[in-house]
Order: sequence, then C-alpha cells, then structure tokens
Amino acid sequence: MRASYIFPVLIIMFIALFYIACPSPDGARLMGKNPAFGRKDALALGVIMLLYSAAAFWGLGNTSAPESFHRFESGERAVIDLGQVQEVEGLTLYPGLNTGSYRIEYSADGVNWRDGASFEQNYVSLFKWADVGFADGVVPARYIRLTAAGDVWLGELAVNSAEGHIAASSQASELVDEQALIPDAASYLNSTYFDEIYHARTAFENLEGIYPYEVSHPPLGKLIIAIGIQLFGMTPFGWRFSGTLFGVLMLPAMYVLIKRLFGSSQTAACGAAIFAFDFMHFSQTRLATIDTYAVFFILLMYLFMYAYITTDKTRHFALSGLFFGIGAVCKWTCIYAGAGLAVIWLIYQLRHFDIKHFAKSSASGVLFFILVPAVIYYASYYPYGQASGLHGIGMYFTSDYANIVLDNQKFMFTYHSGVNAEHPYSSRWWQWIINERPILYYLNYFDDGTRSSFGAFLNPVVCWGGLGAMVICAVYSIRRRDNASLFIVVGYLSQLLPWVFITRTTFEYHYFPSSVFLVLAICRVLSLIRCNTRNWRFSVYGLTALSCALFVMFYPVLSGMRVNSQIATNLLKWLPNWPF
Repeated sequence: MRASYIFPVLIIMFIALFYIACPSPDGARLMGKNPAFGRKDALALGVIMLLYSAAAFWGLGNTSAPESFHRFESGERAVIDLGQVQEVEGLTLYPGLNTGSYRIEYSADGVNWRDGASFEQNYVSLFKWADVGFADGVVPARYIRLTAAGDVWLGELAVNSAEGHIAASSQASELVDEQALIPDAASYLNSTYFDEIYHARTAFENLEGIYPYEVSHPPLGKLIIAIGIQLFGMTPFGWRFSGTLFGVLMLPAMYVLIKRLFGSSQTAACGAAIFAFDFMHFSQTRLATIDTYAVFFILLMYLFMYAYITTDKTRHFALSGLFFGIGAVCKWTCIYAGAGLAVIWLIYQLRHFDIKHFAKSSASGVLFFILVPAVIYYASYYPYGQASGLHGIGMYFTSDYANIVLDNQKFMFTYHSGVNAEHPYSSRWWQWIINERPILYYLNYFDDGTRSSFGAFLNPVVCWGGLGAMVICAVYSIRRRDNASLFIVVGYLSQLLPWVFITRTTFEYHYFPSSVFLVLAICRVLSLIRCNTRNWRFSVYGLTALSCALFVMFYPVLSGMRVNSQIATNLLKWLPNWPF
C-alpha cells in the first residue's frame, strides 16, 4: 500500500471535524437578504483576485510564436539553402492551418535529390512544434526541398545539426524569418495541447475569415478565444488569455453570489478563495477550450435568478435570461443550467402564487429565456455566414444562413451522441463525485528523472467536502424549507443528473459546472457554523486554509512545473487512478 493513500483519509477526517460544528436543522437560521457590498468586501475580493491572477497568468504560455505562414498550394515546392554543404540530421517544423503532408528531400548540389523524410500535417499537429528526422540519419546537404500535398500553412522551419540550428535562406521567406523563436523542445509553453488543437485553431480561423474546423459546439466560445488572439497574436499566451481572464472574472461573480445568499463577508471571502484555488478552476481556465465561458455565464445566470427571487425585479430576471442565452451560445451545458433555473422559478412562483404575477412572469420568461436567447444564438453564426460568402446584416434573412445554423444543430447533436471511442482518461459521473479518475491534459518526461504534467480534477476540499455539504443542504431544504439550500441543490442536480443518463464518452472536466454549486454548498455550511457556533473561526478559516494549502501542494501537477517524477508520485498519487 502506497504511503500517499493515507492523505485522502486524513483530509476526509479533517473535513468531518469541521462539519461536526454544523448545527442541527432545527437550530438553523437563515441569513439576511441583499447585503451591501462594502470596503471590507472590496479589499478581500481584491486580494483574492490579485493572488489568483498572479498564479494563473504566471507561466501561462509564450508570448511569441511564428505568425508569418507560407501558404503552400498542393504540389508547390519550397527550397531551403544552407549556403554550403553541412551535416544535417533533421528538421523542426511549426505547422499552421489545414491538413496535408510534405515530402522532404535533400541535395548537396541542387541537381541530385534524395528522399529524406515525410511529415504528416494532420489535425493534431497544428500550431505545435515537431521534430522530423531523416531516414538516413545524418546526411550531407546544402539544399532541403519540401513538396506539399494539400493547401497547407507552415509557419517556420529549422534545419538541425548536432551543433544546433543551421542558418538558412529561402524564396519562401516566411519559412525562415522567425528563427529566433525556434525552441529547444516542444512543450505546452510553445505549442497547443489537448483540445486547443480544435478551439485555438478555430478561433484563429474566425479571425482569418475561414470556415471553422471545430463546429461540434456553438460559435461564441471560440469567438471569445479569438479576442485574446487579436490582442496578443496567435501565440500560446494569446489563445489562452481570454479563458484565464474569465477565470479571474468568475471570482467577483462568485463572491457577490455568496454574499447575496448568506449575507456574510467572511463566508463570501472564504468561498471565493476556495473556488479560486480549486484545482479544476485553475487548470481548466488556463486551457484554450470553451468550458470556462459556459461556467462563467452559469454563475451569472444563477446570480441574477437569485436576485430576482429575492427582489422580484424584472431587470434581474431579464439579465438571468440574457446570460442564459449567451452561455448557450458557448456550450450546450448551459441548457442544463437553464433547466435548473426553470425549476427554481417554478418553485418561487408556486410559493408566492398570484395569477396576475404568474402570467406576467411567464410572459417575461418566454421573452427573456426563449426569444432573446434564440436571437442571440441565431446571430452568433455570423462568422460562419461570412466564411460561406454571405455578407452584411442581410445574411440573417437568407435561406442559406438559416440552413447553416440548422445544419450545424443537426451535426452537433449527431456528433455528441456518437462520441463513444475509448479514451485512457474517460470517466463516468459517479467517478467525478468522488474524484476517482482525473483527466491528464499534458505529460512530458525528461532524461534527468523530472517531469512536467497537469490535469483536471477537483480540490479534495471542494469535491469531498462539497459532496458532504450538498447532503447537508438537501436535508436543510427539506426539513427547514431553507431556500438558499434548495437553490444550491437544484443548481447542482441540474448539472449532474443529465450526465447520469448520457451514454457518450465523458470526462472529469464535465463536472466543472457542478463545482460552482459544491462551493456554494460548503459556504452554506460555513454560514450556519458562523451563525450558530461560538468558536466558528477554526472551522470557517481552517477549511479555507486547508483548501489553499492543498492547492500549493498540488501546484506542480496543475501548472506543468518541472518536478522530480518519483517524489511527485509518492506525494501526490492519493488514489490508484490518479495519474501523477
């Protein structure tokens, strides 16, 4: 038995000790509504955001990468001249857009050519450095010739010798104009990884006016990624910037929601800190995929729905519907969240039933949660229309545009229902709730016994502590008719239950939206401890400190930091299926 297996037992024991202080349901007390946001809140939130921003943006990715691409036409050749015959052992390539292949030849005199190698520029190799060795090993060559099969983009090419990269020239100048950017080795800092090969590429295609490659999700998430690329270039930092920024922006949304729910600055600060330093929140928002935006808008739609049911102000209802619509254009996961909002709205209407109010609210619901989201959804396909040759606002009223939107909905439904391929890090919903099978996004071993890796899973405080807190919330919502607890439980189940019945291949990151409600459940318990226990500080601040300490402990396998492989495994492999 591994010594590290004792850690989860200890953590669960510590969490249980904290929750022992939670009062019985009969002693529960509801918090005040709509508390003011004061200087203490601003200070606490500012410190949390500053600390998290520093951790999140540090080591996010290189701020430079090849951005001039030679656009090969199929059959086109490009010759690289080394100036004189030299001993060459291979090439380093930085593929851009489109898929195809290259035939690579070498020559000492420019007349007699020999086959050296071939390179397949497939969809997994784009915007990722790749080394290509010659079949004959080290060869004498002055000229390297590439012949493209397919209309492919190539950003940079380095000719390698035992001493390093060889200076070269070419009429295809884009291939050799950014030689200073060639890295010693490919890594997540200079290349795409995991689903960035789809989403970062598609974001760039939207900027270039090219019909997007990744169409298995609605368009908006990739358009948000494109904002970072527009600001910082098609670089690792650029394509990850928007997601990381939205990860930071989640924190004030979470803080305000907790403050509205429980009225306590201490609880809000602790909850925001626990959420900030949750493992999945950190690793998922630093990855150029669309899940971040879905979770951000889920937070906002629930924040404004709670504001609506506690103030009955139509503007809050409208904002909840607006963010539901925006979220749905990022990822269909937000539609699950919309089902939870509908349940919350219905319970609120039944508890305060008035036929006129119900009719007015129902009409508003049709407008804000159906018609407005439908317009947003339909309008979001504008880049698809442009890339298909349509122009201007008038495209919205053409059958061609309508068919683009409709066909994509059919494709998305068919695609997701058919994702059944085996994957080494796939997992089911019951594994998510106990943190049993994280997904590993990146892994690189080095010759000196170190490694760089990171994946997506929840901080044990959020996963195990949140699950226990969710059970407590369920009890409170039934025995005490606690609206705050019911709100949390409905939100959590709306995100989890659909995955119970979905049979496609699933992964731990699908649990990311549920983590929002796990943190809220923890905050509900902390708020009850604070209001009903004299010595509450140990439990409230202690659990928060434990969560932050675990983030520091696991930081190497969340950030890609290079660490001793054996030590990391001995210390951090808490469960048999944890890939660390």
